[in-house]
Amino acid sequence: MSNGHIRTITDLEASTYGMVGGTGNALLKSAGVVGGFGTPHDNSGNNFSGASGLGDLYNLLYGQKVWSMLNQEVNALSMISKRPYTSSGWRVLKSRPAGGSGNAFAVGTQDPGATTADLSGISADKIGGVGENAVLGGDSSFRALSPEYTKLYVSPKTVAHLFEFSELGMELAAIDDGVGDIRSIVREDMGKHHAEVQNKMLLMPLEFYDKAEYDEIEENYTSLLKIVSSAGELAAMGDADMGEQSAAAATLPVTQTKIFGATRTVANSSGDYTGTEDFLSAEVDFGAGYAAGNARVLTLTLLNDMIRRIRQNGGNPKVMITGYDTIQHISDLLQSQERFMDRKEIVPTHNGVRGVKGAEVGFRVATYYDIPLIPAKDMTQTGNATANKLSDILILDTDHLWLSVMKPTQYFENGITNGDPFGVGKLGNQGMYRTMGETGCSFFKGQGKITNITSA
Repeated sequence: MSNGHIRTITDLEASTYGMVGGTGNALLKSAGVVGGFGTPHDNSGNNFSGASGLGDLYNLLYGQKVWSMLNQEVNALSMISKRPYTSSGWRVLKSRPAGGSGNAFAVGTQDPGATTADLSGISADKIGGVGENAVLGGDSSFRALSPEYTKLYVSPKTVAHLFEFSELGMELAAIDDGVGDIRSIVREDMGKHHAEVQNKMLLMPLEFYDKAEYDEIEENYTSLLKIVSSAGELAAMGDADMGEQSAAAATLPVTQTKIFGATRTVANSSGDYTGTEDFLSAEVDFGAGYAAGNARVLTLTLLNDMIRRIRQNGGNPKVMITGYDTIQHISDLLQSQERFMDRKEIVPTHNGVRGVKGAEVGFRVATYYDIPLIPAKDMTQTGNATANKLSDILILDTDHLWLSVMKPTQYFENGITNGDPFGVGKLGNQGMYRTMGETGCSFFKGQGKITNITSA
């Protein structure tokens, strides 16, 4: 951190948790002594000069511990790169200056000299070669071109969990064969819950964004299942009546069609859903549709085809996230061909800086074509198959997919144990975990998803 500016996740952690000096491992519980209110976690540089006894009022350890868990657990949330929330918007390239916005340069018969802006199928003989002493501009084929950009934006989301315990409960827990320090036990379990919930948010089924009973779903992090989607998938969901809308509905809900301030699909006059912005569509393989009879058996060909399509789009898959059932099925497919999945050691990183093996919690995972296969117990099973359903597969280029963190996890507590029962209005204590941030994506075509699959 230079001149108080937050440039990296490390800077943000230091600013949030009061770490000083840049030494030691202040994120982990094993790092040592935890100070009180206004005290750096690392004992070095402790300049807190408050009244004696205040050191037990406010303990930053648990917020740091939960944040560390978010970054190191083997789950969907930990696999996404973390960035400081430095801005709410970013710019993306919508289309080439000519040749369209597809994964390959498109040629056709369009004359760049014509009075039209549509050069998605520019004439093959007019893509850049010019004659001697060519005339500039005008209606000639040698005219100024420009790429097309657009802006996407997010609003930071607050994830918070409040809990409480009574003074009497704390006292009884210490006697009568009780659990002991109930304050510490509840705080620990609520921290785990806070981490688990954020992971669940990232794996929320896409069809939940089209259900009236989930009217506050946009208060959560935007799900990876929504980010890695397409106009075609939304149309298929509408046709299969997977949400509150019927197949004949004029529009799908904004909660489903809007992504980072842009519209992914709209309905035309006949009630069919069409894409409006091709660059917003990820690579999604859902088969012929989401009707029960359209489910497919997962094969290695399906998986290989998706990886190929992502790479053709310019993506570089870094990780695959799916359920334990799907990983087992892939393993069975490989064993039947006398092939076996490799295993790869993953070492957690912060802001792209790789940790030292043995100093952090590294873990070994199966790989497919050198892409780590990460199991996620919360992965959904999209589709209407009646039997043998498998979890969806997300294939992600995490260079272009991230969690913008405005505030890392912090823990707050007040109440009678802290000498302030009036602060909570009860003869007890209240505690709260809070994290602020939001997901983002700058290259949708580099992300892939396979849904509507079965094991047999």
